[in-house]
Amino acid sequence: MVKKITAPLTREAARELRAGDLVLLSGTIYTARDAAHKRLCELLAQGGQPPFPLEDSVIYFVGPTPAAPGTIIGSCGPTTSYRMDAYSPTLIERGQTGMIGKGVRSEEVIESMKKHGAVYFGATGGAGALLARCVRANEPVAYEDLGAEAIRRLVVEDMPLTVVIDSLGQNLYELGRARYLQAVDETR
Repeated sequence: MVKKITAPLTREAARELRAGDLVLLSGTIYTARDAAHKRLCELLAQGGQPPFPLEDSVIYFVGPTPAAPGTIIGSCGPTTSYRMDAYSPTLIERGQTGMIGKGVRSEEVIESMKKHGAVYFGATGGAGALLARCVRANEPVAYEDLGAEAIRRLVVEDMPLTVVIDSLGQNLYELGRARYLQAVDETR
């Protein structure tokens, strides 16, 4: 069963999701990669206000390619998430509830997710052109000097994602491996 969810994503809604859930995400999300995360966390450490509301926010770890004429956005596939691991706990503590990317996350990030009720969604790597079809609006928000890595506000509709790590710390990468090994053992 596919669950339809919206962003901003409340902590209550995030806590209802489980590792392995397939979701279609609609609403407002923000883009940021490592350079933008670093600047954002430095700004927060200095007491500054973030350029977008962190409360209930979903951040997509992506640096979209330039939009072709007549299109909203270029290819926008996920980037490797561990590069944001040094920054994610700070943002989760300040209200971020969702992250979209690919690959494993650190124990520190997972512990912060469990403590504060956040989730990590996986987007299919290599499917950036297909994911771009879900984007209905694309607007720069901050750090435009970073080019593709600037923070952008996207409005998405039915973006297909998988809950990889839920707010309980259940991790699809680990669960899937365990299921596979069990199936192999059962065939012997």
